[in-house]
Amino acid sequence: MIKLIAFILVFALFMVFIVLNLEHRSDVSFGLITFENIPVFVSVLASFALGMLFSIPLSFTLRKKKKVPAPMQTPAITESETEDKIKKEVSPYGID
Repeated sequence: MIKLIAFILVFALFMVFIVLNLEHRSDVSFGLITFENIPVFVSVLASFALGMLFSIPLSFTLRKKKKVPAPMQTPAITESETEDKIKKEVSPYGID
């Protein structure tokens, strides 16, 4: 539902932009070819569409696989460390 409302708001903003720029015209040049008296909203929408078109292949190639977290590994304890722990557990009040 929220996505639908967001889409409607964005679409409404595009419509307002188009209505406000209907009379604004400019020349669009591609080097050798020049298009004259093109409405500004047409060039903006064409740029947006081309950007989306070129981003589609990138979205498929840059997908990352979800990594499964590695299980927690406990460090190896040597025999001397276990003996130290046992000694500490035997004398909790510092009495040998």
